[in-house]
Amino acid sequence: MTIEDGKPTSSHSDAGDTSRGDERDQEKGDGIALPSHVAGSGTLDRLADTARDYAKAATAENTNKAYAADWKHFGRWCRIKGLDLLPPSPEMVGLYLADLAAPVGKAPAITVSTIERRLSGLAWHYQQRGFTLDRKNRHIVTVLAGIKRKHGKPPVQKEAILRDDILAMVATLPQDLRGLRDRAILLIGYAGGLRRSEIVSLDVYKDDTPDSGGWVDITDEGALLTLNAKTGWREVEIGRGSSNQTCPVHALEKWLHFARIDFGPLFVRTSRDGKKALPARLSDKHVVRLIKQTVLDAGIRSDLPEKRRLALFSGHSLRAGLASSAEVDERYVQKHLGHASAEMTRKYQRRRDRFRINLTKAAGL
Repeated sequence: MTIEDGKPTSSHSDAGDTSRGDERDQEKGDGIALPSHVAGSGTLDRLADTARDYAKAATAENTNKAYAADWKHFGRWCRIKGLDLLPPSPEMVGLYLADLAAPVGKAPAITVSTIERRLSGLAWHYQQRGFTLDRKNRHIVTVLAGIKRKHGKPPVQKEAILRDDILAMVATLPQDLRGLRDRAILLIGYAGGLRRSEIVSLDVYKDDTPDSGGWVDITDEGALLTLNAKTGWREVEIGRGSSNQTCPVHALEKWLHFARIDFGPLFVRTSRDGKKALPARLSDKHVVRLIKQTVLDAGIRSDLPEKRRLALFSGHSLRAGLASSAEVDERYVQKHLGHASAEMTRKYQRRRDRFRINLTKAAGL
């Protein structure tokens, strides 16, 4: 297999017009508008555009895309049911959540976590339009609680990529320019415990590009990554490895040298023949495709069918792999991954010794 680089009083037509108009409003500016008595001022118009850009940057790009899809789905549901999108109706939202959990017909039920995400998306979009969706209203709270009780399941975690796995994966890569890049991506992502979005958002230097999510400083000791992450700015230290064959910093230096990159995005696309670096920044989807392809090529979890193997691994497998493989005090792993709590770090540790501290014996039993 190869993986490539309100109230229910309106008619259907009224609901459709409301939804389509609302989507146009969203495209125009996420609720950022000028007062009517000053509209038309060139200077203020430019400031309004700037404010819209900042408003859009308030949430991650992937979150914005998910929320937009949630709102579009909700709008379609309202049109089918003959309901108005505005103003928000907790009763209507409660019915929507129930339909998501137990749909009629062939439509598949969605997970509890997705339902909660969609509720967040609706609340966010209503807020952008000057409305408040009371998520604590009993019509929403009780329905959601019932959905969780009836359909809730433990979270399905992605498989961790451990030390031997990552070494086997990078060994499958060719020695051309594309192979050098992908080797650096895997090793830097693994050693840094990075999210896929963090990997591809890095620049060579600070403020190289407007869409930069951080930059890297390479020294004799290793590489210092400065990241604009989900929880704010943080630094990640990646030390040099025990040999050039496994060292993430050496892999990064080799990629930058042969790709002749000294400015702009750290990881970029290559030409079709894999011999020339192009200006365009890589998408985070490339990281996922790369992980899945090298997992297959390296024969990891070959005891399972191919489809199952592909489903087990994702971008988070790199973060989970570092958390599971690094045999150091937990607080260092927590800091490295940028977690606010030790409990979150433990969710990434797939093979930690859960019974290292035996409170039963400590209590005298």
